[in-house]
Amino acid sequence: MSSLRLLVCSTCLRETSTATEECARARAALNAAGIAAQVAEFACLGGCDTPVSIGIQSEGRASYVFSDLGPDWPEGDLAAFCRLYLDAPNGWIEDARPAGQLRFHLRARLPAPPSAPEGD
Repeated sequence: MSSLRLLVCSTCLRETSTATEECARARAALNAAGIAAQVAEFACLGGCDTPVSIGIQSEGRASYVFSDLGPDWPEGDLAAFCRLYLDAPNGWIEDARPAGQLRFHLRARLPAPPSAPEGD
């Protein structure tokens, strides 16, 4: 299974939280669900006007960016989304309803990049 990477934007945070705190919230939610992931701060995810922004990516899989995650963003929904993501072929989720409210905060979804031909 490919390694899950979760990025928390460190430049568009609310006045009431830090990137370190938001990373800790995400890490705790994933750990509680038994999901291994690298959780890190990233300088900008392009959601400056709608903090907090979180990106999810993994090699060979689609990438997702969520924004406008208020102070009470649903940690359980984040874990549910990550489980869907890991279970979906190439990370492309067709039905995100099991991810609860998080699905309404989707800002961008990019398909997995094509595989490089042998020898490149």
